[in-house]
Amino acid sequence: THEWEGLARPSHACMMIGTQTFFPLCKQSKQGFSVPSPARSPHSPHTGGNAVVGRLDFHAVTRDRWDDLERLFDAPGGPKHCWCMVWRAMPKGASRSDSQAKKEALESRVQQGVPIGILGYVDGEPAAWCSVAPRNTFRDLGGAHLPGDAPESVWSVVCFFVPRPLRLQGVARSLLEAAVVHARSNGAKMLEAYPVDLNSPSYRFMGFVSTFKALGFREVGTAGTRRHVMRLPL
Repeated sequence: THEWEGLARPSHACMMIGTQTFFPLCKQSKQGFSVPSPARSPHSPHTGGNAVVGRLDFHAVTRDRWDDLERLFDAPGGPKHCWCMVWRAMPKGASRSDSQAKKEALESRVQQGVPIGILGYVDGEPAAWCSVAPRNTFRDLGGAHLPGDAPESVWSVVCFFVPRPLRLQGVARSLLEAAVVHARSNGAKMLEAYPVDLNSPSYRFMGFVSTFKALGFREVGTAGTRRHVMRLPL
């Protein structure tokens, strides 16, 4: 499993209008996404002494950014053991215990133009990852299947990776906000997530309930014994 930054601390204001959640501080441009740094006391124990969040930009992983994802995952402490294929189908005959096979399977998706997620960059360097993509590109996540759900309209957030030096600085929270913008801008009508409680011994890489709730996600069910199914209308 991936390490997960403690996300329970709200860092950005959001507005609820009806059932819609808006993130006025998270903006998208042709160059990517940016989430301005939240206002915090200089004495906050979670600032880490530098405004990392204010230097973050986000980009979808496309063919021309595969090398950046590869560099982040292959770095010390990176998720090179799983290549974020836990919830994705492997090619026929490929072994889930083979890291190289998982890497090749993920790269194949990127080369085919299949959405897989977004990278967070600090000062132009790939620094963090969020797996967000159409739900029908994953294996069965145990999500909700409600009347009116079109397969292509429901996207899923399934994984976060933040390197240890950048944790506890709001990076993962910013990744989630950028994931919302990314899914919405690509036609998603619903964003689904599968977070766990703070004391969960597993699946922590999928996020914490309190964080998603703070961003307007609402619980609609459970998946297994630990994961909560939460949704945000877009």
